Amino acid sequence: MVGLVLAAAVVGLVLGDAWLWAAVEWSSPAYAKFYARGGFDPPTVVALLVAAPVKAALLWLILRAPAPGPLDRRAKALRRLLYLAVAYTLVLWGPIALLPDAVDTAFQLALWTAIDVLYLLVIRWRSRMLRAAAGVMFAVELAGMADELLDELDLPELGPGGVVEPVLILGGVAATVITVVGQRRDGRWSRGTQAAGWLSVGVYALVIPLNFLPGGISIGSLPMLVIMDAVGLVNTVWIAATARELPAEGRPADLPPARRRVIRVSVAAVAVLPIIALIHPEQTPRLTYTGWSADCHDRPGFGDLKPAERDAVFLCLARSTDGGVPPMFPDSLSDQGILASGRALCRAKDRDEQKAILTRAGSARPAWGADPWDLVYVCPEIVGATHPELLRSTTEAEAANTDYIAEENAKCHDPWPRTKGVVQATAKYFLFADGDHGYLVHDPGDEAVAEAAEQAMDRVYDDSALIGVADSAALIGHVEDVADLCLTVKAFRTAPPRRTAGWDQVNEVPITSRSGRLTVPEMGEDGEVGAGAPMPNLAIAGKGRYRLRVYVRIGDAGEEHLVAVFPGASRKRLKLKP
Repeated sequence: MVGLVLAAAVVGLVLGDAWLWAAVEWSSPAYAKFYARGGFDPPTVVALLVAAPVKAALLWLILRAPAPGPLDRRAKALRRLLYLAVAYTLVLWGPIALLPDAVDTAFQLALWTAIDVLYLLVIRWRSRMLRAAAGVMFAVELAGMADELLDELDLPELGPGGVVEPVLILGGVAATVITVVGQRRDGRWSRGTQAAGWLSVGVYALVIPLNFLPGGISIGSLPMLVIMDAVGLVNTVWIAATARELPAEGRPADLPPARRRVIRVSVAAVAVLPIIALIHPEQTPRLTYTGWSADCHDRPGFGDLKPAERDAVFLCLARSTDGGVPPMFPDSLSDQGILASGRALCRAKDRDEQKAILTRAGSARPAWGADPWDLVYVCPEIVGATHPELLRSTTEAEAANTDYIAEENAKCHDPWPRTKGVVQATAKYFLFADGDHGYLVHDPGDEAVAEAAEQAMDRVYDDSALIGVADSAALIGHVEDVADLCLTVKAFRTAPPRRTAGWDQVNEVPITSRSGRLTVPEMGEDGEVGAGAPMPNLAIAGKGRYRLRVYVRIGDAGEEHLVAVFPGASRKRLKLKP
């Protein structure tokens, strides 16, 4: 059997990557195409060729004949179950994988529940405390399997995965440790079997940090996957050796001292060398974030971050492809390189110098340069000197924005202070500079208001009045290229006096309220457009037709609008001034 494995590896090397994978990994050649569609790179081929003799040697240890000697009923049951666990690892996992995942998990849970119970009964622990501790550790190990089964069945799990999973994994490691201790106290198992048990612990000690390190063992690291698959057979060797040496009589002789030293070195190598292999020299690119990282979708305020977190946010933004735009820096550039280039961008005198820095760094968009709100995370002392607002926390920014809106609202005054409306309001209406057509007076409860607003926008430039009307929506344009204007709205029960003196334009148009509401959009929590104060419902007579009179003038305080709304059935457009 061992020779067959080695021969298959040689044949696989001749026939191609897929067959080499099948010979060494003992799985379908189709998996090779899944892991590497373009073929294996040299490190993966080397890892497979090294793994082949290692797995062959471990397979020889697994397939050794059971030791002769009498066994009682419990020991016989334990031996059979242990060999079933070995068969599952080597062969049965394939057909069982064709079944639903829950079946596989339930099978393993049942198998290891029986094995752990028999461990407690068969092993001579020689200490009640040790047996009790073993029972607790076995229970934790089985709880981990049960939690996985609950997950497969879409049932409530034992707790948050980030907390429960590490505890349960460590419980499994502790169960292995205490079983090996029990074997030593029992006395029937050889030092070689105990060494295999400690090697299993070493494999656990290797796998756990690899799985919990950033990035873990990714499917892109094929050599590491091959190595871990070969090393994982050590646990199967221990299980098989435990079953083989169950008879109390005819205990194998202890290993000679030289072989014991080799085993100790092997344990240390399994636990330490792969970890050392993961430590790269400093010049190797170290990648923390990519443009697809989930954390890159949020932009925390500079003042909300601890100093140690600011570099990570800049790395996130520098590699972000949010919105389909190319990243500032390529993913191939290391963290160190991006941070160094970012600080150089802070010191650049103009966009041309920024373009040169980005070009050297391999940016796909060097002509765009870099903006202060991105660079603030790596050089706050430079950006903060000219943009102190970028140093604020979210709370500080919200407070500053609230104060700013209040100050802007205070600059606007009611142009008809003696003519009170049934409802009225005066506020600054904020627009995107040169980007907004104007502001809406609309019925937000009308199901067709979105379509009406689009039609009103299409009609706003039909005449010099800059008022587009479509049923329940009126879009009122601004005269100058402004970012904001003073707006007063008033609702009357009857038509107010015209009072055109002092105004540049006065126009009157029809509008309809289908839900009994007419209002002006307010600035939202995250928005930059809208009225800076709450706007009232101007449809004071409920559903029906209304007249909308718009007064516009430009003075020292900027552009000022007055909107008067009152009931009226006329559909005429009136130009009252000029």
